Amino acid sequence: MTTSNHRKSEFNVDPIFLDRWSPRAFDGSTMPKEDLLTILDAAHWAPSAFNYQPWRFVYALKGTPEFDKFLDILIEFNQGWAKNASALVFIFSDTLSRPADGSEPKAYRSHSFDAGAAWGLLSLQAIKSGYFAHAMTGFSFDRALSELGAPEGFHINAAVAIGKLGDKEALPEGLRSRETPNDRKPLSEVALEGHF
Repeated sequence: MTTSNHRKSEFNVDPIFLDRWSPRAFDGSTMPKEDLLTILDAAHWAPSAFNYQPWRFVYALKGTPEFDKFLDILIEFNQGWAKNASALVFIFSDTLSRPADGSEPKAYRSHSFDAGAAWGLLSLQAIKSGYFAHAMTGFSFDRALSELGAPEGFHINAAVAIGKLGDKEALPEGLRSRETPNDRKPLSEVALEGHF
Protein backbone atom coordinates (compact mmCIF):
# COMPACT_ATOMS: atom_id res chain seq x y z
CA MET A 1 0.00 0.00 0.00
CA THR A 2 1.23 3.52 -0.85
CA THR A 3 0.08 6.80 0.70
CA SER A 4 0.95 10.20 -0.77
CA ASN A 5 -0.76 13.52 -1.49
CA HIS A 6 -3.70 12.60 0.83
CA ARG A 7 -4.36 9.55 -1.37
CA LYS A 8 -3.96 5.85 -0.68
CA SER A 9 -3.47 3.05 -3.19
CA GLU A 10 -4.31 -0.58 -2.50
CA PHE A 11 -0.94 -1.73 -3.83
CA ASN A 12 2.66 -0.57 -3.68
CA VAL A 13 2.68 1.87 -6.61
CA ASP A 14 5.24 4.62 -7.02
CA PRO A 15 4.10 7.80 -5.21
CA ILE A 16 4.29 9.83 -8.45
CA PHE A 17 1.00 8.24 -9.53
CA LEU A 18 -0.70 9.55 -6.39
CA ASP A 19 1.02 12.93 -6.63
CA ARG A 20 -0.30 13.48 -10.15
CA TRP A 21 -3.62 15.30 -10.22
CA SER A 22 -5.30 17.97 -12.33
CA PRO A 23 -5.52 21.29 -10.50
CA ARG A 24 -7.16 24.39 -11.94
CA ALA A 25 -5.39 26.90 -9.69
CA PHE A 26 -2.22 27.95 -11.47
CA ASP A 27 0.01 30.81 -10.34
CA GLY A 28 0.07 32.76 -13.63
CA SER A 29 3.85 32.60 -14.01
CA THR A 30 5.68 32.18 -17.29
CA MET A 31 7.74 29.07 -17.91
CA PRO A 32 10.99 28.69 -19.81
CA LYS A 33 10.43 27.10 -23.20
CA GLU A 34 13.05 24.49 -22.29
CA ASP A 35 10.85 23.32 -19.38
CA LEU A 36 7.88 22.83 -21.70
CA LEU A 37 10.00 21.06 -24.31
CA THR A 38 11.31 18.72 -21.60
CA ILE A 39 7.73 17.80 -20.71
CA LEU A 40 6.83 17.28 -24.38
CA ASP A 41 10.00 15.28 -24.96
CA ALA A 42 8.96 12.83 -22.23
CA ALA A 43 5.50 12.59 -23.82
CA HIS A 44 6.91 11.75 -27.22
CA TRP A 45 8.70 8.70 -25.77
CA ALA A 46 5.33 7.01 -25.25
CA PRO A 47 4.74 3.60 -26.86
CA SER A 48 2.69 3.41 -30.05
CA ALA A 49 1.58 0.73 -32.46
CA PHE A 50 4.32 0.00 -35.01
CA ASN A 51 6.20 2.93 -33.42
CA TYR A 52 4.13 5.25 -35.62
CA GLN A 53 3.97 8.03 -33.00
CA PRO A 54 0.70 9.56 -34.22
CA TRP A 55 0.63 12.36 -31.63
CA ARG A 56 1.31 16.00 -32.39
CA PHE A 57 1.66 18.65 -29.69
CA VAL A 58 0.76 22.19 -30.74
CA TYR A 59 1.79 24.52 -27.93
CA ALA A 60 1.84 28.14 -26.83
CA LEU A 61 3.60 29.78 -23.89
CA LYS A 62 1.97 32.39 -21.67
CA GLY A 63 2.75 35.93 -22.76
CA THR A 64 2.60 35.19 -26.49
CA PRO A 65 -0.16 36.05 -28.99
CA GLU A 66 -0.51 32.32 -29.66
CA PHE A 67 -1.39 31.71 -25.99
CA ASP A 68 -4.24 34.21 -26.23
CA LYS A 69 -5.44 32.55 -29.44
CA PHE A 70 -5.34 29.10 -27.79
CA LEU A 71 -7.15 30.43 -24.73
CA ASP A 72 -9.92 31.81 -26.95
CA ILE A 73 -10.54 28.31 -28.39
CA LEU A 74 -11.42 27.03 -24.90
CA ILE A 75 -14.97 27.30 -23.59
CA GLU A 76 -15.59 30.26 -21.30
CA PHE A 77 -15.57 28.12 -18.13
CA ASN A 78 -12.08 26.78 -18.92
CA GLN A 79 -10.81 30.20 -19.99
CA GLY A 80 -11.60 31.45 -16.50
CA TRP A 81 -8.91 29.30 -14.87
CA ALA A 82 -6.63 28.28 -17.77
CA LYS A 83 -5.67 31.94 -18.33
CA ASN A 84 -3.30 31.48 -15.35
CA ALA A 85 -1.52 28.47 -16.87
CA SER A 86 2.05 28.85 -18.11
CA ALA A 87 1.43 26.91 -21.34
CA LEU A 88 -1.43 25.50 -23.36
CA VAL A 89 -0.99 22.41 -25.50
CA PHE A 90 -3.42 20.86 -27.96
CA ILE A 91 -2.89 17.14 -28.52
CA PHE A 92 -3.71 15.88 -32.00
CA SER A 93 -3.33 12.41 -33.46
CA ASP A 94 -3.01 11.16 -37.01
CA THR A 95 -5.93 8.89 -37.89
CA LEU A 96 -4.01 7.47 -40.84
CA SER A 97 -0.90 5.35 -41.09
CA ARG A 98 1.10 7.01 -43.85
CA PRO A 99 3.76 4.58 -45.14
CA ALA A 100 7.17 6.12 -45.85
CA ASP A 101 7.19 4.43 -49.26
CA GLY A 102 4.30 6.64 -50.40
CA SER A 103 1.78 3.81 -50.64
CA GLU A 104 -1.87 4.39 -49.79
CA PRO A 105 -2.51 5.52 -46.19
CA LYS A 106 -4.59 3.19 -44.04
CA ALA A 107 -6.79 3.75 -41.00
CA TYR A 108 -4.72 3.89 -37.83
CA ARG A 109 -7.14 2.54 -35.26
CA SER A 110 -5.11 3.12 -32.10
CA HIS A 111 -4.25 6.79 -32.76
CA SER A 112 -6.21 8.11 -29.74
CA PHE A 113 -5.03 5.27 -27.51
CA ASP A 114 -1.44 6.10 -28.40
CA ALA A 115 -1.98 9.85 -27.93
CA GLY A 116 -3.49 9.06 -24.53
CA ALA A 117 -0.32 7.21 -23.60
CA ALA A 118 1.64 10.32 -24.55
CA TRP A 119 -0.66 12.49 -22.42
CA GLY A 120 -0.03 10.17 -19.46
CA LEU A 121 3.73 10.57 -19.76
CA LEU A 122 3.33 14.33 -20.24
CA SER A 123 1.40 14.59 -16.98
CA LEU A 124 4.03 12.60 -15.06
CA GLN A 125 6.97 14.58 -16.47
CA ALA A 126 5.15 17.78 -15.55
CA ILE A 127 5.18 16.61 -11.91
CA LYS A 128 8.88 15.64 -12.13
CA SER A 129 9.60 19.13 -13.54
CA GLY A 130 7.74 20.98 -10.78
CA TYR A 131 4.55 21.67 -12.73
CA PHE A 132 1.03 20.27 -12.98
CA ALA A 133 -0.99 19.45 -16.09
CA HIS A 134 -4.77 19.53 -16.53
CA ALA A 135 -6.26 17.98 -19.67
CA MET A 136 -9.67 19.09 -20.91
CA THR A 137 -12.11 18.62 -23.76
CA GLY A 138 -14.05 21.81 -23.07
CA PHE A 139 -13.08 23.70 -26.23
CA SER A 140 -14.21 24.14 -29.82
CA PHE A 141 -12.97 21.04 -31.64
CA ASP A 142 -13.77 22.61 -35.02
CA ARG A 143 -11.84 25.79 -34.24
CA ALA A 144 -8.86 23.85 -32.89
CA LEU A 145 -8.65 21.85 -36.11
CA SER A 146 -9.05 24.83 -38.45
CA GLU A 147 -7.29 27.64 -36.56
CA LEU A 148 -4.29 25.55 -35.56
CA GLY A 149 -3.82 24.26 -39.11
CA ALA A 150 -4.34 20.54 -38.55
CA PRO A 151 -3.64 18.58 -41.75
CA GLU A 152 -6.40 16.41 -43.20
CA GLY A 153 -6.79 13.16 -41.31
CA PHE A 154 -5.76 14.56 -37.94
CA HIS A 155 -8.02 14.26 -34.90
CA ILE A 156 -8.03 16.63 -31.93
CA ASN A 157 -8.00 14.75 -28.62
CA ALA A 158 -7.61 17.28 -25.82
CA ALA A 159 -6.19 20.58 -24.66
CA VAL A 160 -3.79 20.67 -21.72
CA ALA A 161 -3.02 23.53 -19.36
CA ILE A 162 0.39 23.33 -17.67
CA GLY A 163 1.65 25.51 -14.84
CA LYS A 164 2.85 25.88 -11.29
CA LEU A 165 0.33 25.31 -8.54
CA GLY A 166 -1.38 28.52 -7.44
CA ASP A 167 -3.67 29.63 -4.64
CA LYS A 168 -7.10 28.00 -4.88
CA GLU A 169 -8.62 31.18 -3.41
CA ALA A 170 -8.06 32.77 -6.83
CA LEU A 171 -10.61 30.37 -8.33
CA PRO A 172 -14.35 31.09 -8.48
CA GLU A 173 -16.04 30.04 -5.24
CA GLY A 174 -17.70 26.97 -6.79
CA LEU A 175 -14.33 25.51 -7.82
CA ARG A 176 -12.40 26.05 -4.60
CA SER A 177 -13.89 23.07 -2.79
CA ARG A 178 -13.11 20.81 -5.75
CA GLU A 179 -9.46 21.89 -5.86
CA THR A 180 -8.05 18.80 -4.23
CA PRO A 181 -6.74 15.45 -5.48
CA ASN A 182 -9.66 13.05 -5.90
CA ASP A 183 -9.84 9.34 -5.18
CA ARG A 184 -10.30 6.44 -7.58
CA LYS A 185 -12.77 3.59 -7.73
CA PRO A 186 -11.50 0.42 -6.08
CA LEU A 187 -9.22 -1.50 -8.43
CA SER A 188 -11.66 -4.42 -8.31
CA GLU A 189 -14.25 -2.30 -10.16
CA VAL A 190 -11.98 -1.66 -13.15
CA ALA A 191 -9.63 -4.69 -13.24
CA LEU A 192 -11.74 -7.72 -14.14
CA GLU A 193 -10.22 -11.17 -14.40
CA GLY A 194 -11.42 -13.23 -17.33
CA HIS A 195 -14.59 -11.31 -18.26
CA PHE A 196 -16.87 -8.44 -17.32
